[in-house]
Amino acid sequence: MADAVDMDAFAESFKAFAIQGDTKATGKDMTNKNWAKMCKDCKVIDGKKVTGTDVDIVFSKVKDKSARTITLGQCKTALEELSAKRFPKDDEGKNKTFALIAGKKPGTTGATKAVKAGGVDRLTDTSQYTGSHKERFDASGKGKGLEGREDRAENTGYVGAYKEAGTYDKK
Repeated sequence: MADAVDMDAFAESFKAFAIQGDTKATGKDMTNKNWAKMCKDCKVIDGKKVTGTDVDIVFSKVKDKSARTITLGQCKTALEELSAKRFPKDDEGKNKTFALIAGKKPGTTGATKAVKAGGVDRLTDTSQYTGSHKERFDASGKGKGLEGREDRAENTGYVGAYKEAGTYDKK
C-alpha cells in the first residue's frame, strides 16, 4: 500500500493520537474527536480541499454501524479516501497522506503556561515567609507536608494544659 512510508511509525502515531486526552484508552481504536485532531495537527485538513466536515463524514463512513471508534485498518481506509480528495490526480497521494501522519505526536496548542510575573515570584519565594507559614518549609524551600501544617498532639493520656506529665509515679 504505502511502500515509501514507514508503517510502524504510522501505527505509533495512530496510537499516540488514540490515547490523547483519555486515560482509559488502549490505543487500539480512535474516537472521532481524536481522529479530527490527528487530521488537523498533521495538516491533512487544508481548509480548501479537505475540511473538518469531510473528515467527520469519512469517519462515519468507515466506522462500524454501532461503533463509536475506528481501528487502525479503518483509519488507513479513511486516509486513503481523504488522500483522493487532498491530492487529486496524484498517483503518490496515498503515500503523501500517510507521510503527513507518520512519526507525528499530538500537539498542545493553546495550553495554559505558567506566568512569571514579578508578583508571582515574590509570593512563591519561601525564604520571605514569616510566622506559621515559615514552619511549613525546610531550609531548601521544600514543603514539609502534613507535619508542617498541623500541630501534632501528644496522645499520652494527660490533659493538654497539664504541666507535670510523667511525674505521677515520682511522688
